[in-house]
Amino acid sequence: YGIVVQSSERPGAKRAGEDRETLYRLNERAAAYFHEALFGRPEGKRALDYLKSRGVDEGSARRFLLGYACPASLGLAELLKKENLSLKDAVRLGLVSDRGSGHYGDKFLDRLIFPIVNPAGKTVGFGGRVIGDGLPKYLNSAETPLFRKGSNLYGLYQAREAIRKTDRVIIVEGYLDVIALSQF
Repeated sequence: YGIVVQSSERPGAKRAGEDRETLYRLNERAAAYFHEALFGRPEGKRALDYLKSRGVDEGSARRFLLGYACPASLGLAELLKKENLSLKDAVRLGLVSDRGSGHYGDKFLDRLIFPIVNPAGKTVGFGGRVIGDGLPKYLNSAETPLFRKGSNLYGLYQAREAIRKTDRVIIVEGYLDVIALSQF
């Protein structure tokens, strides 16, 4: 029709989008690392036993991509360093802490890990429940460019098909409550 359409891309929008994708990739790598630790390492058995004691079956643990953060304080930080992923971005995401002089340490230690996934299926943050008697009982990702605590509903991504089919939503408080409802 002869109408000229001009691009109205904001300055810096492309860079911001690339930055977000880098952060998503870091979170996805961390989620895979935690998941592998839960199911593929001897240290993960304790967390698996805890899940079983709470009635969570393996299928549900896999469906929600649950993981385990080992007690060693350098597991994830060392992996990210080895894979040449940005430790500074990992600090921004609250995955590791900067201990100065180029030393980094993991934030989540000896915890069952609940990846928090947005409706598009991208990991935006993590919740970690201590195994045993440590404090704090729950440790969550800090506010980041990807994660705002009041803007994410845990389990929504996994429930989206059931919500469409039933035209209903049941909201509960805890991570394990969500998984239990999904499971049953």
